[in-house]
Amino acid sequence: TPPAIELRPVTSLKPYANNARRHSKKQIRQIAESIRRFGFTNPVLIRDDGGIIAGHGRVLAAQELGLETVPTLKLSHLTPGEVRAYVITDSKLALNAGWDMEMLAIEFQALIDSEFDLSFTGFSLAEIGSHLRSGAGGFGRDAGWARRHPRFTRAQCPAARFCAVTLMTMAPASAPFKAEM
Repeated sequence: TPPAIELRPVTSLKPYANNARRHSKKQIRQIAESIRRFGFTNPVLIRDDGGIIAGHGRVLAAQELGLETVPTLKLSHLTPGEVRAYVITDSKLALNAGWDMEMLAIEFQALIDSEFDLSFTGFSLAEIGSHLRSGAGGFGRDAGWARRHPRFTRAQCPAARFCAVTLMTMAPASAPFKAEM
């Protein structure tokens, strides 16, 4: 039978002492805001004794939110050596991914158009603006853009629609937009 997700008390979980990954206070706040907005969507991976294999940041965010329990998944099948390797692997593999800049710009623009609070994305407003401009930069020079994105018209291209004023009006009052630009 596959392992089941189990709610466990946060206090019963033990951080891996040799975890090389570090989480800044800012990142913990971002994870906490994501959990508050979207729910706890990714269980903490643990050993049978409650030792954390992956999810240290999520546990710290749960503590910041005052959550008493978090979803966990026991990885009982891993040897001690595999646990050590997976702690590193889990942290590194996500960093190896890249971005499709055109698609990222399209997704940001769709979020802006739907008036979604972009602060939940983990990107600063300055980064979003930069991605929209760099992702959109290829659209104006690329005659094949419309062929690759048939559901969008040229007028929907982020290059034609993006401006800093849009981001400023979308930003929550607490967002430090000017300081980041």
